[in-house]
Amino acid sequence: MNNKEVIESGNAYLGIEFGSTRIKAVLINDSFEPLANGSFTWENSFENGVWTYPLEQIKCGLQTAYADLKKDVQNKYGVKLTSFKAGGISAMMHGYLAFDKEDNLLVPFRTWRNTITGQASKELSELFNFPVPERWSISHLYQAILNKEEHVSKIANVYTLAAYIHYLLTGKKVIGAGDASGMFPIRLSNGKAEYNKDFLTKMEKLPAWKEAASKNQALSLLNNNLFPQILLAGEMAGNLTEEGAKFLDPSGETKSGIPFCPPEGDAGTGMVATNSVEVQTGNISAGTSVFSMVVLEKDLQKVYPGIIDVVTTPDGESVAMVHANNCTGEHNYWINFFKEIVDTLCPDNKVEIGQYYDKLITKSLEADKDCGSLLAYNYLSGETITGLNSGRPLFVRGENASFTLANFMRVQMFASLGALRKGMNILYDEKVPVKSMTGAGGYFKTQAGLKYMAAAMKTKVSAMETAGEGGPWGMAILACYMNKLCEKKSSMALKDFLNKEVFAKAKITTANAEEELVESFNIFFDRYIKGLDIEKAAVNCL
Repeated sequence: MNNKEVIESGNAYLGIEFGSTRIKAVLINDSFEPLANGSFTWENSFENGVWTYPLEQIKCGLQTAYADLKKDVQNKYGVKLTSFKAGGISAMMHGYLAFDKEDNLLVPFRTWRNTITGQASKELSELFNFPVPERWSISHLYQAILNKEEHVSKIANVYTLAAYIHYLLTGKKVIGAGDASGMFPIRLSNGKAEYNKDFLTKMEKLPAWKEAASKNQALSLLNNNLFPQILLAGEMAGNLTEEGAKFLDPSGETKSGIPFCPPEGDAGTGMVATNSVEVQTGNISAGTSVFSMVVLEKDLQKVYPGIIDVVTTPDGESVAMVHANNCTGEHNYWINFFKEIVDTLCPDNKVEIGQYYDKLITKSLEADKDCGSLLAYNYLSGETITGLNSGRPLFVRGENASFTLANFMRVQMFASLGALRKGMNILYDEKVPVKSMTGAGGYFKTQAGLKYMAAAMKTKVSAMETAGEGGPWGMAILACYMNKLCEKKSSMALKDFLNKEVFAKAKITTANAEEELVESFNIFFDRYIKGLDIEKAAVNCL
């Protein structure tokens, strides 16, 4: 079948991802080629001390992105999108969505970006002797208990964003293993994934938790379904209900009954999109936030709360994760600022925003090795790795600094990776073996970005032709994988499916860690670490 026939016969696969700045939908064929795309641009807001998105915007964003996808299908192929073979939902990982038994949201969605759960994160990490980051769902819930927040007595269900959207579409309270591992620590038992019962038992004995559970039976963790049921990649996770189909597509043109795979976090889809679910493989997702993930062959020697997280692949393998809250957000602001200048001076300017990124970031390759003694911090929000619970974007230069466009752009690109490198240094010290690192996300859309990442990671880094597709493409692949297993068309493990079917003929671009750029980043990084007191002072006074 040609692509038009694939879509018309309902044999394409859908992936939708709720990213931090865009909700993206992609349709792929059996050869894993993107057929059509749709998107919706949104931005979190900082309200009453919390980074959040309103539920109405979540609904509007989903429907707009899907409508945009349908429009792209119509324009490209002249047919209506009314069905697809299987679908899946992905979203920014972790965070906190708490509902009562009537499915009413109790407090505004608390996203991964929040750094308001320090006490809970510290106590739980010590209790479990296992890193429990501030952004994890259990940290948010326990902090709410410690704060004696009124809504705790009414909680019936806690979701991640992906699990919640999946529930609205299918009516199933389930979650993929990768996303679940950011709600509460999980483990594999007899081929199934479950929340760690030893940790649940310890949790229930905490005085504050016992007090809260005495007023709300939903908090009795060992005898309850407070969190969604965990499913591994390839397992069936429900079907699109009639209500779900109308929620996705208010026009009523999309059919119900379509199977959906387990919902995943953007970390899990990033691993899939970069073929990084096998032991000793690693990936880097660099967009609004940045994180690196390495699939472990054995446990780390120590626990590193706030710096190294331990999560899982969609099929349950342990992963060491370094997550920084801030990456490209600040240099996006600068590039838009430069465009505004040009538009003001030249009202007839017709240069697309993408060309600004290409030209300005490429210009950075001409920078001085020391970035002209410039320094920048990209902290739009707090950064746990460097000990900051709030952020202040900064640009600083010395008296004799060489303030050129090339130096400015390079220091912005380097600043996007500063916190990530601090965390990765621990994995280097632990001598964690990595046989490959692959990148995905907006940072890799230019060759310069790939070069800088290799320099910061001190190893070669690859990007695939699909690097710009990222999470929604990875989610569509997981939908395809589930469908093939459920229809008995494949029995391969996820890693084999990716190696033998998805990426067998992938076009890969690799950047080596060039000595001069490694030295350039090291000079910047030394200045970055020494200058953190400047950032801390800004947080305290602004």
